[in-house]
Amino acid sequence: PEVLKAIEECNDLAPLHNPANLIGIRVCSELMPNVPQVGVFDTAFHQTMPAKAYLYGLPIEYYKNYKVRRYGFHGTSHNFVSHHMAEFLGKNIEDMKIIVCHLGNGASVSASIGGKCVDTSMGLTPLEGLIMGTRSGDIDPAVVQFICNKEGKDVNEVLNILNKKSGILGMSGGVSSDFRDVQKAQNEGNHKADVAIQAFIYRVAKYIGAYVAAMNGVDAIAFTAGVGENDKATRKAV
Repeated sequence: PEVLKAIEECNDLAPLHNPANLIGIRVCSELMPNVPQVGVFDTAFHQTMPAKAYLYGLPIEYYKNYKVRRYGFHGTSHNFVSHHMAEFLGKNIEDMKIIVCHLGNGASVSASIGGKCVDTSMGLTPLEGLIMGTRSGDIDPAVVQFICNKEGKDVNEVLNILNKKSGILGMSGGVSSDFRDVQKAQNEGNHKADVAIQAFIYRVAKYIGAYVAAMNGVDAIAFTAGVGENDKATRKAV
């Protein structure tokens, strides 16, 4: 019960994931009351980031009082893939600088040195970082206020738009949040779809470049998740 309560208290940090996961946990508890359940948290791998990487340029009271900081997500993927990359290359991960690009409907990039995360693109929530299927990724925070004022919306409505109606879905003019559909439209000459895909690729490349600089080099770059694993055109472009 205390774990469920702790997950519930973090619902506002991961509004797309935590409520849905809680439903799954509770249903499993009802159907299989004597079967142990284990929580594996997506933020754990990123807990080795230094303060210079996880703190925002905000009054420090927000961190002290509310723990407002970059947490990062997709940690189970970044952890597994970075270690598997070292094995694949026959090298000791302790000696490696690795960038993992987890590219799918949700997308993030991580940088690790010696198997420990030093930076990642997602933040307090999974909304920060790369342009994604329906998430905006990095934007000027003032955009939220600007849209609120122009459209008479409240902050919650605009955050819903940034989470569920933006990214390549929004940029493509509503073609799809599925990269395959947007690429098909791109190949058929849809200009908005073309710009959406190009913007996604550009943002990934920028993050990789930033992490190479932050780590003063890189030994391997890995691509994973739906787009990263299966879309050779996007990999090549990045």
